[in-house]
Amino acid sequence: MGDSEEELRGIQEVADFLGITPRTLRFYEDRGLIEPRRIGTVRIYTKRETGRMQLILRGKRLGFSLRDIQEFLDLYEADPQHVEQMKALADRCHQRVADLEAQFVALEQTLIELKSIEKQALDRIKGTTGER
Repeated sequence: MGDSEEELRGIQEVADFLGITPRTLRFYEDRGLIEPRRIGTVRIYTKRETGRMQLILRGKRLGFSLRDIQEFLDLYEADPQHVEQMKALADRCHQRVADLEAQFVALEQTLIELKSIEKQALDRIKGTTGER
């Protein structure tokens, strides 16, 4: 048995390996992001497809859209040196960092305001009950 044959896995094995459900794999297949081989109705995943799924899951975890992830994967296939993919990835990462930093500032402001409102409410409660 050659190396390529040893790298073939069924859907449940890949799902277990990645910590996801077979339904998740079928979802990304339906979206055209992965293309498992088929033997009859059985899906067979190569090392390449499993690797693509790892990239997809990482992209989702980092907050990238399916469109962004598809673009990264397409660039990876089209550019053997991965120069264009790396440029696109750097640009998207820069934008994602900027978006997250803006959200962080908004969250900090929201926390400050909520803590102030909470303190005011507790002070009123203490004032009406005579607590000190």
